[in-house]
Amino acid sequence: MFEHFALRHIPPLLLATIWTLGGTMSLTSGPESALLAYGFSSNIASSKGAWPVIKVEGSRVTTIGLAIWTIYLGGHIEAVDTLLACVGWMAVVDGLVCSKYGAPGSVRMRAGYQSVVAVWGLLGMTSGKYF
Repeated sequence: MFEHFALRHIPPLLLATIWTLGGTMSLTSGPESALLAYGFSSNIASSKGAWPVIKVEGSRVTTIGLAIWTIYLGGHIEAVDTLLACVGWMAVVDGLVCSKYGAPGSVRMRAGYQSVVAVWGLLGMTSGKYF
């Protein structure tokens, strides 16, 4: 199962685990906590109208984490990089949304770490294709 494992696989597998488990935060810790952790301001996080949305978003994040694990365990290492590169779109959208509705520092946090993930994928770091 892990016969193709290399140390460079640790960051995407750690991320996949964080996303798989973190996506359940709105169900385990409550939607208000999940919205605050996401980076939204407290007035949005306390709005019950936003709670179903973070639950739906959480299920999608968990799905991406599970997809990374499934693709990796199937031995499709280059596909992991492709999926990580697509996270660049999440960085753009999260950055725009957090710039308008987020708590101070949320843009740097959300768009920043997602950009790093996207660059990792674009450079083929998991597969070692380019580096």
